[in-house]
Amino acid sequence: MTDREDEERTIEAAELDRTIEQLCESKAEEFRLIGYDQVSGPDVWECVSDKYHKNGTPPLHAIVNDILSLKVTQFMNFITLSMYRGEKRR
Repeated sequence: MTDREDEERTIEAAELDRTIEQLCESKAEEFRLIGYDQVSGPDVWECVSDKYHKNGTPPLHAIVNDILSLKVTQFMNFITLSMYRGEKRR
């Protein structure tokens, strides 16, 4: 792989990270609009990506679907279980 190809992959990865970050922030904003004022983009990503630790990161379309289809009840269950387990939250 040439330096140019490596640089292009780095740029693509950074762009992908920004896109996922924006999607998570959008979902957090949706939750805030319905009264869950403390939800942040990183909180949404923490919830969505939790299941990726076991099976690895899925294709992009699956990540986007997981973020956009996240329901408040799923998010609150994740937060409650994380707190019950004593996992550190930001």
